[in-house]
Amino acid sequence: MTSETELSRRRFLGAAAGLGIAASGLAPRRVPACGWAARKPVSANEKIVLGLIGCGGMGPANMRTLMGKPGVEVAALCDVDESHIPPNAADAEKKYGRKPDIYKDFRKLLERKDIDAVIIGTPDHWHALPLIYACETGKDAYCEKPISHDIVEAKSMAGAVRHYQRIVQVGTWQRSTPEFTDAVAYVRSGKLGKVVLCRAWKTDGFPVGHQKPSTPPASLDYDFWTGPAEFIPYAPNHVHGLWRFFLNYGSGMTGDWGVHMIDIALLGMSQGTDLVMPVEVTSYGGKWVFPTDDRTAPDTMQTIMRFHDPDFVLHWQIGGDHPGRPDHGTEFVSADGKTLRVWRGGWQVLDADGKQLPTAPAERTNDHWQNWLDCVRSREQPRSPLASMAQTTIVCHLANASLLAGESVRWSKTKMDLVGHAGEHTLSYRREYRKPWKLPIYTG
Repeated sequence: MTSETELSRRRFLGAAAGLGIAASGLAPRRVPACGWAARKPVSANEKIVLGLIGCGGMGPANMRTLMGKPGVEVAALCDVDESHIPPNAADAEKKYGRKPDIYKDFRKLLERKDIDAVIIGTPDHWHALPLIYACETGKDAYCEKPISHDIVEAKSMAGAVRHYQRIVQVGTWQRSTPEFTDAVAYVRSGKLGKVVLCRAWKTDGFPVGHQKPSTPPASLDYDFWTGPAEFIPYAPNHVHGLWRFFLNYGSGMTGDWGVHMIDIALLGMSQGTDLVMPVEVTSYGGKWVFPTDDRTAPDTMQTIMRFHDPDFVLHWQIGGDHPGRPDHGTEFVSADGKTLRVWRGGWQVLDADGKQLPTAPAERTNDHWQNWLDCVRSREQPRSPLASMAQTTIVCHLANASLLAGESVRWSKTKMDLVGHAGEHTLSYRREYRKPWKLPIYTG
């Protein structure tokens, strides 16, 4: 399977208002807060000491990229699957001349006062707790996308980051690559004209097959891996990469790729990182291409999102075809029929008849990981701050919530919540945490 992880490794080129400040809710063995205010900021000449939480998939890819930057040291690794540790520990030891400390429980890693920041490379259902606990212990973070399993988690994460004034970069690295920064700048400049329609899409041809429940491998603590999610008997195709196709753990292709492609549409239609958000979302689709597959996420999906101020429509599509265009991308369509199309690797502007028009590059940026390191030192907001990516992630969850609810859902950006009850009983809005885990709620 050509996963986003594989594509990302090949192509590594290297506040939201109203999200609150009051905390409540405790989890067992809660990490003791060391106090962010008392934590000495990392100076321009000091090294940044990192810990990695989640040593499979994008976690190690981010770690190795950051290890290539000056002024960085990886001091600790954490994973609930012991088989993920050896190659990553060996690379860290080779780089720094000493073995990193190894943990299975991320809370123990977060107790370390010598660690400045963490990389969170866990599956989606394990993003919220490590990120919130990292904020509470005064640590910055580089967190993989989508930031959360559901809307309630996204709001609480954004509230925690704001409350503790942490610097969090989300792994939506398209915000730092030339084709996407060029395309967004072109749309914002007005050269395309008034945009009335956006399209974003991803082809889904990823079956996970059917596998019977079995005994987890000895290296994997499956109970801990499941964490706050509903406990489902172990099967090999539920974990390590394929989890994203199960709504118990991830959000399907809409969360996995929509958070990239929809993000570009929202950025283009906004003037900064505080993004426009839809007022109404309607989705149709289902598990129709792979009906006997174990996956629970849809393989076919059409979503229409209505926006106001500015007025436009965004169309999100998951399907099995992509005629005449890449298997993923984002398009902006102007009132006079011009189209800007952007994908990983290029962008173009077409007139109403499909004739290619001239384009111009925007100002170049540094890469996504260096941008985060610079911001950890300067305390400025990074290119993909968590508050902004909470907005994009929520838009993706709204698409799934409409599909699961079987009706349109409405959103208020002012209240940062659903309007009415449609969608609030879906997994995309909120999940009941499995005991003993509990989500700390930061709200305002």
